[in-house]
Amino acid sequence: MKLHTGSLYWPTTLKQFPSYPKLEEPAECDVLVIGGGMSGAIMAYRLSEYNVNTILVEQNTVASGSSSANTGLLQYANDKMLHSFTKKLGEETAVQFYKRCLKAIDDLEVTVRRLEYKCDFTRRKSLFYASSRSDVKKLRKEFETLRKHHFPVSLLEPHEIRSIFPFEKDLAILSDLDAEVNPFKLTTALVRQAHKNGVQVYENTEVLGHDFSGTQGGNHTFRTPKGVIEAKHVIYCTGYATAEFATIKKAVLNRTYAIVTHPVKDLSAWHDRALIWETKQPYLYMRTTPDNRIIAGGLDEPVSEPAEEPGVLREKGDELLELVRWHFPHISNLAIAHEWSAAFGESKDGLPFIGKHPKHKNVYFLLGYGGNGTVYSALGADIIKDLILYGFSHDSPYVELGR
Repeated sequence: MKLHTGSLYWPTTLKQFPSYPKLEEPAECDVLVIGGGMSGAIMAYRLSEYNVNTILVEQNTVASGSSSANTGLLQYANDKMLHSFTKKLGEETAVQFYKRCLKAIDDLEVTVRRLEYKCDFTRRKSLFYASSRSDVKKLRKEFETLRKHHFPVSLLEPHEIRSIFPFEKDLAILSDLDAEVNPFKLTTALVRQAHKNGVQVYENTEVLGHDFSGTQGGNHTFRTPKGVIEAKHVIYCTGYATAEFATIKKAVLNRTYAIVTHPVKDLSAWHDRALIWETKQPYLYMRTTPDNRIIAGGLDEPVSEPAEEPGVLREKGDELLELVRWHFPHISNLAIAHEWSAAFGESKDGLPFIGKHPKHKNVYFLLGYGGNGTVYSALGADIIKDLILYGFSHDSPYVELGR
């Protein structure tokens, strides 16, 4: 499955990075992690902290899939508002999930401080604004729900928005404690550290088939072009290509678009370089980079494959650029440096898919479907680590595959 098309930005930000060999002979481990993207990287690193005998395999190269098309916004708020979640999950579970996402960002901050590679992790505020007057009522309700449960938010009326941003909106929530990161650097750094901690890493190694006959107590068997891997546990971190195998019925695949501009001279009107997004679905989102570029994304479409046609990419890129210009009209000479389209997985209920296979023992999935993919990967790595080491995770029931 093709995951992205166009000109990606993140791989250009890291000129040198490790490479890993192909698997050339049979191997054995306690845990096999399949997939060298963000989810697989965080999972392998987390297991390495507990000295678990782990192998990570990637059919291409580390961070070459969806991680290269990730725009690096880390937010605890979900595509589904908290007050909407409370109706579906119950208030206690919904709040627990939001707080668990906030803790996942905290955990990532601690993790990146331990890595040798810098990942451009920076704490940011988020501005979440009403796209139209019809959304004001539900945005106020969302603010009241967040404030009730002590999330770090403030409500901005129109005059307050105008005082700190060069655009007008009817209402907005300003949140603290979100973050941004370079996802390519983060994935690369996590795998590198996991490898230094003892994880065996193999690139250009595709898993061609599996035998789960080990369900009764023995190892599972996985075929690769050059050798068989025997593993007690396996974790599929294969992203949007996994839905059918995992028997996920609540997954939806769309395609999205993103641009990165050339560096601009003056971002002083961008208050605290906050992450910006909106209530409309699909929503526009924007952020900045350490070298003064602007990243914008959105315009999602209900098509599972990324756009191939150069004309479509340019049209969508220009549309995103015009939206940036509307928000920040003072920024002159804005021009697109990179534009791409990517497959984007969502769940119908707004939750990721994390946990045990419904039928096979010791088979797990870490699938960060949704706009908070990196945050979900961090949250999910802890869940699966606990399931493997201790047989239980308090957070697993509401994100399990068979929910």
